[in-house]
Amino acid sequence: MIFQRSLVRELTSVTFAVFFVLLAIMLTTQVVRLFDKAAAGDLATDAIFAMIAFTALASFGTLLSITVFVAVLVVLTRIYRDHEMVVWLAAGVSPTQWIRPVLMFAIPITVIIASVTLWIAPWAHKKGNEYADLLKQREEVSALAPGIFKESKSADRVYFVENFSSENGSAQNIFVESWENGVLSTILARRGYLHTTEQGERYLILEDGRRYDGQPGQANYRLVEFERYQVKIDQSLRQPNATAAKQRTTSELWQRNQSDDRAELAWRISMPIATLILALLAIPLAYYNPRSGHTFNLLIALLIYQLYYQSMNVAQKWIGNGKLESAFAILPLHIVMLALFVLLLTLRRKPLRLLRRQLQSRSLS
Repeated sequence: MIFQRSLVRELTSVTFAVFFVLLAIMLTTQVVRLFDKAAAGDLATDAIFAMIAFTALASFGTLLSITVFVAVLVVLTRIYRDHEMVVWLAAGVSPTQWIRPVLMFAIPITVIIASVTLWIAPWAHKKGNEYADLLKQREEVSALAPGIFKESKSADRVYFVENFSSENGSAQNIFVESWENGVLSTILARRGYLHTTEQGERYLILEDGRRYDGQPGQANYRLVEFERYQVKIDQSLRQPNATAAKQRTTSELWQRNQSDDRAELAWRISMPIATLILALLAIPLAYYNPRSGHTFNLLIALLIYQLYYQSMNVAQKWIGNGKLESAFAILPLHIVMLALFVLLLTLRRKPLRLLRRQLQSRSLS
């Protein structure tokens, strides 16, 4: 019990330190990325800090998974390096007895990761995109500010509004001039507002107006009166193929039979499983040999971690591309990594078992 309590206590303290370091790195990266998007006009400036919060919440499970692996690896490596392992071996603690306290530490965190991955992260993705879209729409409409001519990014269309109501997001007395295929189109409307489709495409909806089409310098202009007319804005607010599956709930993914939904479901199932397997893999990977250098085992652990997660990404893409037909097709990868843990633990037990016998023989003599 002393052995288990001391190990769990140290793992917990190291986990907090590692998590806050990883969180600070992630937040710094997101701040730079979001400010770049805001500077390019792809994100409303008012949405930056809210999007940072939503992104942190959506990435919470991944950060915890990395934290568990690093914490177990760092703590056990220190125990080897400070020769505490020799004391535990002399006290009769075998290498396999490290599995129980590591699991006692990892299972509660894995439950949190499963909750975040299966339920909280999809909600954060959905609400984050909805909030960004809402502010983007307000920003686009308000960009058509009273008395200001606004040119489109493609430089083929000009907008102008007389006044704008921020309460209902509508504008009055709108002027739109566009140039398409050598034809100049001029649109005048009494009212208008922005509308975003489910696919993320934005349209300026105009009501009660007229449209004039023709070529400058000629008299063959065409006049069209309309009650409702829509003009497509330059770009979409989001890429639906990349984010739609992330925003769906786990129950929706389970009911749908689309390849991208199966790929997202496979990733959500894999995160808690990978967390437990990585925690177990850290036990043999933490084996420290002074003759191999101070960082050799850490480099091997980093290589295996990268191999594991990259293999998960490849399997997810195969499921999304239809090469694998089921979300559970990713499970053999976890079985292989679990078999790797058993193999590494078996290999590490041989020198530790020999050392344990030598210590016991010395204590008897």
